[in-house]
Amino acid sequence: MKKRILKTKLCNMLGIEYPILSAGMGPTLIGENTGAPVELAVAVSEAGGLGVLGGSGFTVDELRQAIREIKAQTDKPFGVDLLLPKSLAAEAESATSGGGPVEMPLKDVIQAIPKEHLDWLNKLIEDMQLPDVDTILRMDTTTMRPKEAVDVCIEEKVPLFCAGLGNPGFMVERAHAAGMKVLGITGNSKNARRMADSGVDLLVAQGHEGGGHTGRIGTMALVPAAIDAAKSVPVLAAGGIGDGRGIAAALAMGCVGVWIGTRFLATDEGGALDINKQVIIRATDEDTRVSRAYTGKTLRANYSKFHDLWDQSGLAPLPFPTQVIISSYLLSAFIEAGKTDHVGGLAGQISGIINEIKPARQVLEEMVDETVDILFRKIPDNVQMG
Repeated sequence: MKKRILKTKLCNMLGIEYPILSAGMGPTLIGENTGAPVELAVAVSEAGGLGVLGGSGFTVDELRQAIREIKAQTDKPFGVDLLLPKSLAAEAESATSGGGPVEMPLKDVIQAIPKEHLDWLNKLIEDMQLPDVDTILRMDTTTMRPKEAVDVCIEEKVPLFCAGLGNPGFMVERAHAAGMKVLGITGNSKNARRMADSGVDLLVAQGHEGGGHTGRIGTMALVPAAIDAAKSVPVLAAGGIGDGRGIAAALAMGCVGVWIGTRFLATDEGGALDINKQVIIRATDEDTRVSRAYTGKTLRANYSKFHDLWDQSGLAPLPFPTQVIISSYLLSAFIEAGKTDHVGGLAGQISGIINEIKPARQVLEEMVDETVDILFRKIPDNVQMG
């Protein structure tokens, strides 16, 4: 079969065949990189898109090693996604660069959370007879040391730096000097304008439908507003896109490409836990929830009974990333206890049309085929014009 052609301005900017990027996606559990590993980034890039490594679960040294592993497995462009919470950088790095422990048992760290949260957690553990958790909290991850992680990306000259959280404008000049492109993600037009003014090369407008950290505005409303606000900065669409129909719609609205998470998470190479992949393929379009229970920020995940437990607690979420300590502890305990109905990984509403785990290459090729077929028709079969 003849290879399909699907090119936009984005392809020329990044040196790729198809305007499809796999989202970085972070770890499901703290210290465990289960979002977008090396294998997924390589598979998507080799298939003609641009694979993005989810770097938030790595230590700084592991991040450098993972980048080099990608380079060893493909000569195609790729990206790295990091979380850049603005309030975290200075204090987190000062706390981990002064000779303190780089690893601590999560069950010890949990003792430092506020008393009302700890009391709730202990009562829950007792009532549900949850086991002790042996998970280790690593204090030297890229999320805890974001400045050093950014330095690694620049030193390694990663083709595309992606900020999954926060404005990367502060490092644009250095990135450009290293021959890199910089991408920011926004959930509203105000932030799109702010990021565009900061000098980023690309913007992802992620709608409320998207998995992981998400905003309040739906994709169809957000994308045109973000394009207008970004002015000359090209925009990619994200949120609720998992096949060629979504890609064609995004291109029709003026986007230069798409940023796809959940569909690539549910692939052979996707880093989600097997239990969470199965949840995605069983899910309907109504089976996700937006909650602050996981990270302290609004985050969409497949529904589980953990959402109910948190809602019933009446507690206010702790700031990111402290809330992650609570959710990680509980999710680790739920998994160990076999309480799978309390476990649900990050995923978007597009889960409702995902019915099979496939290789990432096959997913991308099917997306391209469907997009090209739709765009070739120009006028959909269900539309009459005169």
